[in-house]
Amino acid sequence: MSISRREFGMSVLAAGVVAAGFGIQRASAAAKYRLRYGTAFPNSHPGAKRIMEAAEAIKKTTDGLVELQVYPSSQLGGEADMFSQTRSGALDFMSTSGVNQTVVPVGGINAVAFAFESYDKVWAAMDGDLGNHVRAAFGKAGLHVMPKSLDNGYRNITSSAKPIVTPDDLKGFKIRVPGNPLWVTLFKTLGASPTPIDFGELYAALQTKIVDGEENPLALIQSAKLYEVQKYISLTGHIWDGHYIFANGDKWASLPPDAQKAITEALSQAADLERQDIQHFNEQVSAEMTNSGVTINKVDTKPFRDALRNGGYYSDWKAKFGPEAWALLEKYSGPL
Repeated sequence: MSISRREFGMSVLAAGVVAAGFGIQRASAAAKYRLRYGTAFPNSHPGAKRIMEAAEAIKKTTDGLVELQVYPSSQLGGEADMFSQTRSGALDFMSTSGVNQTVVPVGGINAVAFAFESYDKVWAAMDGDLGNHVRAAFGKAGLHVMPKSLDNGYRNITSSAKPIVTPDDLKGFKIRVPGNPLWVTLFKTLGASPTPIDFGELYAALQTKIVDGEENPLALIQSAKLYEVQKYISLTGHIWDGHYIFANGDKWASLPPDAQKAITEALSQAADLERQDIQHFNEQVSAEMTNSGVTINKVDTKPFRDALRNGGYYSDWKAKFGPEAWALLEKYSGPL
């Protein structure tokens, strides 16, 4: 439902009258809240497209009083840079997954390898008690987190020289990972050589063989055209990856309740639609990339899980996350 300017309050008596609904002092009807949102998702990725649609909805709902300016494709820097900018207040909003664990360790708990075997378990956890626990932790670090996260999909391994079929295939394999300890320890435990590289630099790193391969969801492999410089995709589904939508805590607190409500509703709807997009997108992109010459192979994940368990991966991370967070994870994943 559209919010009229009367609902936000009108400055009708004189300059200097405070607009009641938005709590802002404005000299003309053109005054707006201009907020910047940064993301690494490419323009064509549903995670960028749905947020841009949300920006239009916010503008319409608030009758132009709130303008969310969206910058996709890492235009404002890499994910680590944008996350730092959002924490400092230089950027108002951004979405990411991996880099946040360096600030709030429990923020990466969804990325415990092979934790969620289906989307039913993913959304039960992330929209439920586990997600609430993580959002509260970010709140203590000065960040407001939207109630629904975007789906970045299950991550799969790509390579240029050979398909990855067993854990032995990862021995000495130089693989790009985001700057997240969970990713690094996962691949180190499997004998690979994990190398953190910003997503915006990944295509060039693969093209020039700085790394042998990488791991990302199918939608991102397709939308960023990574398949052009990789020959094989192994459907490991080793991590479910989602993007929390962050707002600078002080900026968020400074917005009037009507603005907060409009933004929250639009971004939550965008997340719901984007989740549907990813599922449909994954069904299509496998065929498209196969037709382009990429070989896609299924993987038996049990040997990977066994190698991680025997290598102490799960016990180490249980100790790091602590019993409360781990119990919330296993409430949805089952025993790890």
